[in-house]
Amino acid sequence: MKFSVVITTYNRLNLLQRAINSVLNQTIDCEVVVVDDCSSDDTEAYVKSLGNRVIYHRNPVNQGHAASVNAGVAKASGDWIKFLDDDDYLSPTCLQEIARAIAIHPQAVICSCVAAQVDNQEVELSRTPQFGPGLAYYIPQADIHYGMLLEIVPFGTPVQVACQREAFLKTGGWDSALDANCDDIDSWIGIAQFGDAIFLNQCLAYRTIWPGAFNQKISLSQRLATNILIKQKIYALVNEQHRSEIPDFENIKKYLKLHWYLVALKQRNLKSLLLMLDLSVLSPMAWRLLISAVLSRRSPVNNSPVRKLVLIES
Repeated sequence: MKFSVVITTYNRLNLLQRAINSVLNQTIDCEVVVVDDCSSDDTEAYVKSLGNRVIYHRNPVNQGHAASVNAGVAKASGDWIKFLDDDDYLSPTCLQEIARAIAIHPQAVICSCVAAQVDNQEVELSRTPQFGPGLAYYIPQADIHYGMLLEIVPFGTPVQVACQREAFLKTGGWDSALDANCDDIDSWIGIAQFGDAIFLNQCLAYRTIWPGAFNQKISLSQRLATNILIKQKIYALVNEQHRSEIPDFENIKKYLKLHWYLVALKQRNLKSLLLMLDLSVLSPMAWRLLISAVLSRRSPVNNSPVRKLVLIES
């Protein structure tokens, strides 16, 4: 099994250096592919100075995050792709632990781990929660989209996720229409059609929370619109065995509107509050779905139809 780590970057050389070093310091060998989205700083000179340790690709013009990911996967030769944005970094054992779990369950096409959220000084702020048993567990393909729809199967952001290259290519790659606004989640939805999912209850990745992150520029109303689109895609892929257990999609839309309205309220974002004001905030079903989603994030759902099967014991 060979891993290719695809790092996308744009004018953030100081952060990129940390990301690259975290890959070069992995405990197993891997291919490193850096995709430079036409940076105007010294990114090109620095990456080229690393010689054949890193494959460098520069977009001819600025094409955005999704197109850069696709370019990196096209350059990669690994069986599995590990995604990494330039402002994030990996634990030294990240690829080793992912490879160990995949070797136990080769039917998997996508794998996610726990990530620590850190500030600019690499001080840990929080961690993504654990949702299943053991150090590693897998979810059969038939259960994945049902779990994603009800938010009890969270893959997370690129720093948490690796996928089988073949499955990625079958999806057609990342959608530039969603650039930096759920382009990753949209990809996980597609990849999960082709096999099982592995989740590692180990913190193997670090995501930087800071004002310079590209997704900070997206308005809450845009996020709501994209969230509805993403849920529609998931809804269509829910396995037939779970169809009778899922809510009507109109109620899911009401829940999403309520969720993002409450986010705007928490942020005291008056403009977004006015844009998203809707009778959905009064819907009893929307509130029930909201409460269910909150509870599922706080603790594993033991009575869920989603099967979580241990691969590696704690």
